[in-house]
Amino acid sequence: MEKKIKILLAEDDLQLGFIIKDNLQEAGFEVINCPDGETAWDQYQKKDPDICILDVNLPYRDGFTLAKKIRQKSDITPILFLTAKSLMEDKLKGFSAGGDDYIVKPFNMKELLSRIQVFLRRNKMLYRATPNKISLGRFSFFPDESKLVSNEIEIILTKREKDLLEFLCLHSKLILKREEILLKVWGKNDFFLGRSMDVFMMRLRKYLAPDPNITIETIHGIGYRFIY
Repeated sequence: MEKKIKILLAEDDLQLGFIIKDNLQEAGFEVINCPDGETAWDQYQKKDPDICILDVNLPYRDGFTLAKKIRQKSDITPILFLTAKSLMEDKLKGFSAGGDDYIVKPFNMKELLSRIQVFLRRNKMLYRATPNKISLGRFSFFPDESKLVSNEIEIILTKREKDLLEFLCLHSKLILKREEILLKVWGKNDFFLGRSMDVFMMRLRKYLAPDPNITIETIHGIGYRFIY
């Protein structure tokens, strides 16, 4: 069964929030509906959504502040702002806070769904399965078989090794925050899992060492970048 895309919706107008949630669920999405910024931040940390739709004028924590907090955890989670304002200053403020797009109220649900589809097309992690075979320089990576193969060797990967390498492949050349890798691959972010992740990165480096063009680069104080 295909995993549903999770959308965090932060909208303090309860009626509008219900309408948006209902339409998104009908379109096949899982929706986490929150009436204020504090609840939305709490749910973001617990549920790790794939897309965030944030009203700008939220109680307790406004949409811009919430977006900045989300960006501290993830550079790749798409953020779309809902705003009643169309002033250029507000749009620029939204992009400055880490937003990817905005939509001005009142809006048509078809327009909102179209914006979401743009995110899904842009982020291959969300809209399509990993290819059955990924070419990594001298290696061929077969995620379905948890196998890494070159002319000289065949390595059977553990599930965690496979999941981590798959995530790195899907986000190659991007600087990935430690917290983001832990949330996406381990499902949780804590100190001990962070130490475990470093060990798995060392294992993958060892496996891929025969090809000097494949690099798992440590970005000190931030995370990792995978280049092949």
